Amino acid sequence: MIVKPSAEGLAASAQAVAKKGLPPVHLWNPPFCGDIDMRIARDGTWFHEGTPIGRPGLVNLFSGILKKEGDKYFLVTPVEKVGIVVDDAPFVAVDFDTIGAGKDQAITVTTQVGDAVPLDADHALRVVRDPATGEPSPYIHIRAGLEALIDRKSFYRMVDLCVHERIEGKDWFGLWSWGRFFPMIPSEDLP
Repeated sequence: MIVKPSAEGLAASAQAVAKKGLPPVHLWNPPFCGDIDMRIARDGTWFHEGTPIGRPGLVNLFSGILKKEGDKYFLVTPVEKVGIVVDDAPFVAVDFDTIGAGKDQAITVTTQVGDAVPLDADHALRVVRDPATGEPSPYIHIRAGLEALIDRKSFYRMVDLCVHERIEGKDWFGLWSWGRFFPMIPSEDLP
């Protein structure tokens, strides 16, 4: 008998393993069961069968069993793996806190699902610029190859903390956090 994967079944499996924090999805390699009609929009909204998932607890549960393999995203449990669509990044960084200032500042970023990570060597910042417009799209690594797009208001607040630094013979406009400099844009590209 072939069982079609469902959001309800995935949620029940995820709930069973999520009681002790994030499940060890990196250790799970179940068989691929097909794709499910689930999508994460660029703004971080999760959809199932075209309808937004309105229960934050359910979104948090699904976000805990999210896995990236190559360029594809999956929801995984110990016994099944289903493909989903992610428009850009699976998470959105919606806020951050700062302690200290200058080279001594430490930034912690929070996502729409409540993950909080330090902006540090393990959770690096990268900025992709649109080749046509030059508009930046900033991302932070959250876990296991999964990134968060930093929302506009948070990015503008980060820009206010930026300084110019010379790195390997080139001047950069960027941000210090947890003892590391994160370049955002070459200084020469600023207006």
